[in-house]
Amino acid sequence: MIKIIFTLLSYIILFFNTNVFSFEKSDELKIGLLAPFSGKYKNLGNSLILSTQLALDEINNDKIKIIPRDSGSNDKEKLNNAIKEIIDQGANIIIGPTDSKDFDQLSKYKDTIFISLSNMHPETVNNIISIGISLDSQLTAIENLIKKEKRTKTLIMYPINEYTKFIDEKIKTINLKNYKIFKYNPDPKVLTGEIEKLTNYSQRKRNLEFRKKLLEEKDDEASKRELAKLEQIYTLGKVNFDSLIIIDFGNSLKSVLASLVFSDVDENQVLYTTVNQWFDESIFYENSVKNLYYPSVNFKNFNKYNDKYFSSFKTQPNEITLLAYDAMGLIYYIWKTNNGIGSINDFFIKEKIKGKIGNFKFEGKKITQELNIYKTHENSFKKY
Repeated sequence: MIKIIFTLLSYIILFFNTNVFSFEKSDELKIGLLAPFSGKYKNLGNSLILSTQLALDEINNDKIKIIPRDSGSNDKEKLNNAIKEIIDQGANIIIGPTDSKDFDQLSKYKDTIFISLSNMHPETVNNIISIGISLDSQLTAIENLIKKEKRTKTLIMYPINEYTKFIDEKIKTINLKNYKIFKYNPDPKVLTGEIEKLTNYSQRKRNLEFRKKLLEEKDDEASKRELAKLEQIYTLGKVNFDSLIIIDFGNSLKSVLASLVFSDVDENQVLYTTVNQWFDESIFYENSVKNLYYPSVNFKNFNKYNDKYFSSFKTQPNEITLLAYDAMGLIYYIWKTNNGIGSINDFFIKEKIKGKIGNFKFEGKKITQELNIYKTHENSFKKY
């Protein structure tokens, strides 16, 4: 109950201060914040507003004013009303929305710049800049890892769902010489059978049994030693790939990993990589793969941010709020450098930008993040 009251008070205080000062100075930097303060994602909205407050405290410039408004959850009318209210308060730059499904509503506000937290479109779309951790940047980091590890046969796996076509398009840009694509049914009951066929599990199982029978008929020491080794394994023969890119997350990812382990895809021979991880410790305990590699934001910065957030507000932040924190820093940097923000073109700078997520830059009006590779190892996250 204390957490709920504290969060609500933070929102009311920010809202009150914003309206009191919104017309006081013409040289202020007014930033709108579109966040879901109602609906099923309201906890995310509350976390976002606290994140912007944290960024304001660090910037420590009283000329910056935040104008928060409730964008609702999948409510176009509420979203448009919120945008109009923010613009009426004098802001021409807005952090949000969090969902790319709302982008079709933003093009009508041509004089307003939106810094979205979505990871779907790293390319600038009209007046929208998306700073989410894009699949493009993640695939680039994984490509570099595979090349460094000198893997030559990559299998890219992803489920058949509402994002399949989106992933299909992203895969076309991948820069690996030899890779194959496998789209799987996300139903765990179907998935295991599909992966067994993919990995030729039945044949490798038969290979093992056949070889063991041959050795059992021999009495020399070499045969006995080999037989003893074969008793420790489940299949005989390699799969036809040496690296995996699994584009999935959550329980679905864990089901894929479990099916691969059941099909005896040896992580000592195959490099396991995935995407969309925010240092979720449950992967340690619900995953049979001990060395799972993935690209992510800077782990040290992530922990520092979480500690500072908890110290300030006595609650844990939603991971995506780290992006709002960096969005505040980016907007302030552009505003200070240019003595104002005239248009979206002011953001297309050549130098790298250092944020909490790590370094990112604009290349051809597209945001690219320089992500680190981490792996799960002995119940911890290790930087590659």
